[in-house]
Amino acid sequence: MSTAGFLLFLVSAVLAIVGAVITVASMRPLRAAMGLLLHVVALSALYLTLNAHLLAVLQLLIYAGAVVVLFVFVILLLGPAGEFAGDSEKLIGRVMGGCSAGAVLLLTAFSLSRHDAEFGPVGADYGTVEGLGNALYRGAMAPFEMVSITLLVAVVGAVAISRVRTAREKASDAADAEARKLANAGGSN
Repeated sequence: MSTAGFLLFLVSAVLAIVGAVITVASMRPLRAAMGLLLHVVALSALYLTLNAHLLAVLQLLIYAGAVVVLFVFVILLLGPAGEFAGDSEKLIGRVMGGCSAGAVLLLTAFSLSRHDAEFGPVGADYGTVEGLGNALYRGAMAPFEMVSITLLVAVVGAVAISRVRTAREKASDAADAEARKLANAGGSN
């Protein structure tokens, strides 16, 4: 690897880690989405250092151009109601989450350290459109379709959550709540 390639790798690796930390640690959803965008762009640059130019372009087109834009759209659609107002004094959840993530990281590192497989040369179709198409549509068709269905469900769920309720629906909900209240009060006497 040349010096410029090595520098691209180092800068991309640092930016990918910074973007991932911003995504996970940010309390504001829009800032987290921007961290994800930074991570996706840095990951695309890492693909360039591996001479996988097609994957780099697809990473930018699909993730930065579609998924992150979808996340930002949903965040803006939800508005301030989507803000996380966590209690910073109760750290038990964060400590447990950090311990769980550390345990998964250690288990993964341990299992990979015991893996003695030799890495052979890559095939002639590595990183090409034909090679990616064969791997994606022959070997991973079901996971590919599951991801598309999951994204569709996420969009439909976000629209359903953010939908503004009409005055008739609010009045109906208030009447239902009042009827339940009266039924509970009548049943306890």
